Amino acid sequence: MNTRGLSLALLSSLTFGVSGVLAKPVMAAGVTPTQVTSARIGIAAVLLVAFVALVRPRALRFARGDWGLLVGYGLFGVIGAPLLFFVSAARVPVGIAMLLEFTAPVLVALWVRFVRGTRLSGAVWWGIGVALLGLAVVGEVWQSPRLDTVGVLAGLGSAVCTAAYYLLGERAAGRHDPFGVLAVGMVVGAVVLAVISPPWLAPVGRDTELGPAWLLLVGLAFVATAVAYLAGIVSLRHLPSSAASVIGLLEPVVATVLAWWLLGEALGVVQVVGAVVLLGGAAVVQVASSRTVPVVEPVPTPG
Repeated sequence: MNTRGLSLALLSSLTFGVSGVLAKPVMAAGVTPTQVTSARIGIAAVLLVAFVALVRPRALRFARGDWGLLVGYGLFGVIGAPLLFFVSAARVPVGIAMLLEFTAPVLVALWVRFVRGTRLSGAVWWGIGVALLGLAVVGEVWQSPRLDTVGVLAGLGSAVCTAAYYLLGERAAGRHDPFGVLAVGMVVGAVVLAVISPPWLAPVGRDTELGPAWLLLVGLAFVATAVAYLAGIVSLRHLPSSAASVIGLLEPVVATVLAWWLLGEALGVVQVVGAVVLLGGAAVVQVASSRTVPVVEPVPTPG
């Protein structure tokens, strides 16, 4: 088990989980989800580029052939996953939207198995199933059986983008300095979002139940974006994407607990049980992933 990779993946999930608690009061004050996302990514891009340029300037140098990977990381990981999740959550219950988005570990595992040709042990598949079951319990998905088609499709699209975030991040971190990859990917996301919803037009001067909206957005950009993404992409240098994506399932658990603690949202016994089940499934995947082996095709014998 890679302790460093596991610690960074856990840090990424914990800091990503803070985003809901920081963003929800801002949106309740009248800032739209798109404006929140645009401001969050824009501020994070400025922070990351300044930090990398100061500490590791060589990390910002890329060859012409690298830009496809960088743009893909920015479009899928930085923009696609959160925006499609917001669309889904606006049309179906949040628990359903979370479950749809976090089917991403299954997509990652299928890609690793059938495209990369890496055999995953049976324990990995069982662990993913158990973790998704725990997530379904945390989100209490049985409470709203009627679903909106567009909301479901957006949730599945978010899952595809989240899977791409892990797979592209793993590839980028293996070929380049992850600091530079993240900084440039964040700039790509910030530019596209600024065209859709200029962050400087967001009404960030309003007050919320947790403080000024602008202060929460700065915290969202620093903790739940810059730190979260950075810890996530660096962890992919030490963990396979199949394991990191399952550890990412801890994000909605963290978000649920923080919402109960800071925003007074109820946390039932069933949700606590679901969280324990999810943690158990994630632990199984983490241990089992260290024993994956490449698929070796049989060599045909002459004759």
